[in-house]
Amino acid sequence: MSFSKLFKSKKPVVAPKAEEPKKEALPAREETPAKAVNPDEIKEAVIEALRTVYDPEIPVNVYEMGLVYDIDVDTAGKVVVRMTLTSPGCPVAASLPMEVKGKTLMVPGVNEAKIVLVWDPPWDPSMMSEAARLQLGFL
Repeated sequence: MSFSKLFKSKKPVVAPKAEEPKKEALPAREETPAKAVNPDEIKEAVIEALRTVYDPEIPVNVYEMGLVYDIDVDTAGKVVVRMTLTSPGCPVAASLPMEVKGKTLMVPGVNEAKIVLVWDPPWDPSMMSEAARLQLGFL
């Protein structure tokens, strides 16, 4: 028998298939509910954080200046800060609200922060704390 006939007569050799690993069901992932936060504690911590934010032209923090009108905190850690600036043409109009947002987000328990810039009521020096007025020589 010739070599070519021998080859043609045999069935092709096929390597045996490797067994596929059994697919095991993954355990169901348990959803962890967001930990509820104490809004009053978060608000106090946000106020302390905002006391570190300064307008570069004024040596008083934005909270004592009276630029922060309201801080709302819900139990999911979402914070809304309503604030203003000393004037609509304030040179830090773009950067100051972003700094307020950044400092707010750094507070433990804050999961989301929104800064709402408002112009009503317009800011005036009477909105400053007594300590701020004293520091700036208004008293």
